[in-house]
Order: sequence, then C-alpha cells, then structure tokens
Amino acid sequence: MDNRTIPRFFVSIIADLTSDIKNDMNALLNAHTPKGRSKSPHVGLTSNVLPEAQRSQTGVSSDYVQKADHEWFVLRVTYNRTQKAHGIISTSAVQSYMPMHYVIKKEIGKKKRILQPLLPNLFFVYATRETVNSIIKKKGEETSVLKFYLDKTKPLEDNGKHPPLTIPFTSMTNFIKATSTDSEHVRIVSAEQCHYKSGDIVKVIGGEFKGVTGRVARIAGQQRVVVEISGLCLVATAYIPNGFLETVQNQL
Repeated sequence: MDNRTIPRFFVSIIADLTSDIKNDMNALLNAHTPKGRSKSPHVGLTSNVLPEAQRSQTGVSSDYVQKADHEWFVLRVTYNRTQKAHGIISTSAVQSYMPMHYVIKKEIGKKKRILQPLLPNLFFVYATRETVNSIIKKKGEETSVLKFYLDKTKPLEDNGKHPPLTIPFTSMTNFIKATSTDSEHVRIVSAEQCHYKSGDIVKVIGGEFKGVTGRVARIAGQQRVVVEISGLCLVATAYIPNGFLETVQNQL
C-alpha cells in the first residue's frame, strides 16, 4: 500500500445511520468496529469513517447522528501511556478520535514521511459525561490513565474543579475535516503566528480541504485557513488558493 493511502487519523464509532448529514461531513478512512476486527498499522487504534467515504480511497462509508445527550470531550493521557489509553477507550464502545499528521524527517540522509499524533497525548471522545467518567475511573488502575481536559474559563464545580472542556458537534466536525487529509502541511499554530487577512469566515470549496470553514491567515509565507477549537488549539490547513475560498455569512 502506498503511504498516501494510509489513514492519518483514527476513529472508533458506535453510531446510528443517517443520511441527513451526508453532505456536511468529510471522509474518515478505513472502517472497523471497536472490538475484534482489524486495526490500523500505525498506533493500534481502531478506525471508522464519516459520510462521503465512498469517494475516498477505501470506498467504505458509515454515518452517525448527533445525539442530544452526547458531547465531544477532550481526554488527556497521563504519563504518555497512549497505548494503554487506547486499549481502555477501544473496549468502551464509544466514538473516539485522535488526529494524526505526517512529518518529514531525515534518517541516514534520506527523507521519510512519518505518521505522528497532531496533538500528542490527547483523545477526543463522543459520549455522555457519565460514560466518560466510567472510562476515566477504570477499575483495576492504580492511577488514572486518562483525565478530563478542563475548561478553565468556566466556574468551578461542586468538586472544586473546573468542568471538562467540551467541543460543539459542528466545531468538532469542522476540526475533523481540517485534520483528516494526509497533508504534512497541516499544523498546530499559535495566535501570534496567524496574520489574518480579515475577520471574514470562509469555506473551502475545492481541493483536499473542501468543506473546511475558518479564517484566512498568512502563516509561514502561505495563505491558509485556520480552524479554532476554543480553549484548546488553532489548526492551520496547507496552502489554499483564492479560487478555493468562498466567504460565508454565518459565523463559526
């Protein structure tokens, strides 16, 4: 298999089928179930697809719907125990996402494309808070392998801690679109690196980032679209030409 056809992110999903969002979500690659089937060769994470995967290299498809009692939570892996964390999540029958990206490295004078986590030690899980609590408090573990990534912009809860950071469904969908290509030019950026051209919200209407919504900025000498996950990170696409951009009226 050519390395350009290898999925660069990993999702495990238990979900209801729907056709309502077929045109609103981008392809994830290489469908599998959380238990008992083949796994990605990269870091052992099971994977699945979002709608439109029939147009991807793999030709497989699976849809899911937004659930009123579910939210996207960000979980932090403690002590770099990513493999152990994956084992816990993959046996919990929940939808999860860990964005990956390719980096170019030189080894013995040769350039190699290496797949690495885009956000090291972070998992995204779509479930109820009760379910995520049960995953975090896994029996038999001396110390927690996973912990909530907390939203420090919100007041303390009764337990004396800030509430978990949650990501709106549409924002997470947009984030997945932006981070699910195999381009090595996708990157995490700081606000200082983003030289925004205007405050306009744009939608990418062509190319591998089609469907991504964000703000246009000049980063590392190139025009890119920046996607923000509030309270967590900014993600920049690869170069996007003007012809692939369309200004949209609705705000993010």
